[in-house]
Amino acid sequence: MKILGIIVLVAAFLITLALGAQNQIMVNFDYLIAQGEFQLSTLLGTAFGAGFVIGWIICGTLYLKARFAKNRLMKKVTKQQQELDQLRAKPIKE
Repeated sequence: MKILGIIVLVAAFLITLALGAQNQIMVNFDYLIAQGEFQLSTLLGTAFGAGFVIGWIICGTLYLKARFAKNRLMKKVTKQQQELDQLRAKPIKE
């Protein structure tokens, strides 16, 4: 399953490169500070790469947050299990 995901990712990247190679038009791009003329393929590639990196950062952050929560809950469960075992080992007082 992991290999299939990698194949899809590589295919999407290659399609993006193929489409970008066909778009050699110079476009005027206005960004926050200034403006510049770029090839459309360069602009598309940069936007795709930036989106990919931002997506990985967001997903990685959410994954780490979930992982830390899981570890914290597992420690809590272990502690409660030990406490329960101690209570079960005590003799019942009547």
